[in-house]
Amino acid sequence: MQLAFRLSVIAAAFTFSVSPAISADLKIGASDGVQTVLTAQKGARVTVRTRSGQDITGVMRDVNANVVQIGAVSGKEFFDAVVPLSAVDAVYVRVKE
Repeated sequence: MQLAFRLSVIAAAFTFSVSPAISADLKIGASDGVQTVLTAQKGARVTVRTRSGQDITGVMRDVNANVVQIGAVSGKEFFDAVVPLSAVDAVYVRVKE
């Protein structure tokens, strides 16, 4: 009986100690562009859709006025991708788990 009680207490502790992952909402300002949105996502996992329709998913490394660098590209984890900023049509950011 005591063993069953102890196990239920431990199970309850694990159940209540695991809180759901809450990601921050994506916020943009009136003057934001693709570069500022990507800068805010530095270190986060993003997907960039290029003008040609290709999706590139990876960790946002760096961005400047000309190019965006994405590291640990999905399917090519040992590679980084450099995409011209002018070729970026959309940026996808996961906001919920």
